Amino acid sequence: MDNQKHPQFTPVLLGSDINAYGFARSFYEFTQQPVQAYAEVALAPTKYSHIINVSLHDGFSEDPNFIETMRKIAQKYAQHPEPVILLAMGDGYAELIAKHKAELEQTFVCPYVDYDLLRQLNNKESFYQICDKYQLPHPQTQIITRQMYQQQESIPVPFDYPVALKPANSVEWLDIHFEGRKKAFTIHSQAELLDIIGKIYDHGYTSDLILQEFIPGDDSHMRVLNAYVDQHHHVKLLCLGHPLLEDPTPASIGNYVAILPEYDQKLYDLIQKFLEDIEFTGFANFDMKFDDRDQEFKLFEINLRQGRSSFYVTLNGYNLAQYVVDDYVTGTLENQSTVYGNKNKAQHQLWLGVPVHVFKKYALENQAKEVALELIRQDRYGTTVFYKGDLNFKRLLLMSYMFYRYRGRFKRYFAENKGRDLK
Repeated sequence: MDNQKHPQFTPVLLGSDINAYGFARSFYEFTQQPVQAYAEVALAPTKYSHIINVSLHDGFSEDPNFIETMRKIAQKYAQHPEPVILLAMGDGYAELIAKHKAELEQTFVCPYVDYDLLRQLNNKESFYQICDKYQLPHPQTQIITRQMYQQQESIPVPFDYPVALKPANSVEWLDIHFEGRKKAFTIHSQAELLDIIGKIYDHGYTSDLILQEFIPGDDSHMRVLNAYVDQHHHVKLLCLGHPLLEDPTPASIGNYVAILPEYDQKLYDLIQKFLEDIEFTGFANFDMKFDDRDQEFKLFEINLRQGRSSFYVTLNGYNLAQYVVDDYVTGTLENQSTVYGNKNKAQHQLWLGVPVHVFKKYALENQAKEVALELIRQDRYGTTVFYKGDLNFKRLLLMSYMFYRYRGRFKRYFAENKGRDLK
C-alpha cells in the first residue's frame, strides 16, 4: 500500500522494549513506513532503528503523567483523517489505555476491553475465579494476603513442596524491587516461603499473593498462545507456541527465548469459546503448562496484549499488525474465517531470542528440541531484533552485544534456576 502521501492509518505504540520492536517490524513489513512510539525510558531493542521512532516522557508509565502526556499527544493526532491505532506493549500501558479508554477513543482506535473486565483478568486471583466459572483448568490455588503476613507467624500450605508463589497484581508488581525479585518464585520449604513473603510485603507490595501447587515438568511443558479478537468479539486468530527455553536471569524468569510453533485444535476451541463468552476485544496472550497427571493444560495467566515474544506469530506467517488493520481500518476482518495457526508443519519457523549456540547448549534434550535443531539446519528460524531491513552498524553492534550477554546469563544462572522456577 502507498502510505507516502495519504496514509490509510497511523499506528502509535506505547513502550520501547522487544515487544515494541516486534510490532513495529510487523507494521513495517507491509507498510514500509516507520512507526511512532512513546515510552518512559529507552530500551536496547528499539535503539538505532529506522523502523521505529521512540519519544521519551518522564513518568509516562503512570498517572497522572500518562494521561496528561497522552492529552498532548492526542492534540497532535486530532486532525488526522485516517484511523490512529493506539497499542500497548506492556501490562501497565494496557491498563492505562483501558482506564482512560472513553477519553482516548475520542482520538484513537483503542482495541481493548473495558477497564472493569481488564482489572478482573489482570488480577490473577479474580482470573482464576473466572477460569472456574468457564471451566478452564488452572493450578490449585490459595490466596495469601498482607494481613495474613502481618498477623500470622506461619502460613498454612495445603500443597506439597515445591510450591509456586507469585503476585496477584502484575501491574503493581512492576514497581516492587528487591534483591532476588522474580516474576514468580518456586519455593522449597516453609522457611523459604516466609522469607520471600516477608521481602515482598516489606518492600511495599500491598495486593494479594497467589500460592499454587507446582505443576511437575520442565520448561518443555510450557505453552504460550496469542490470540486476536475483533471488535465484534469474534476470535480471528489463535497461534500456539511451544517454549523450549526461558531466560534464567532472576528478574526475567518466565521470559521465553525459544519458541517452536505448535498446533492443538482442542486447546484452540477451549480458548476461543472462553474469549467469545466473556466478549473480549483485542490481543490476548496466555501462559500455560501441560500437566502429565491429567493430560490437561493448566492456565497460569492472561495478558491483555500480545506477548513480548509474540513476533513468533508474525514469523510464522500470521502478521499481528495486519489483523488490527483489517479489523479497524479496512473492515475486511469481520468476513474472514478464524485462523488456527501452525497447522502446516512445512511452514513452521523457530523463533529465537538468544544465539543459536546458547539454545543448542541449554535447551533440554527432547523430541521438540530435535525438531527445532532440524529447523535451524534448514535455516528456518528467525529473531525479533535482527531485521535485515534495519541493521545499520550501530544497531548491529548493539543487538549483537545484547545477544552475546546471554552467554554470561545462562552460565551464571541456568544451573541454579533449572527446575526451580515456574511462571
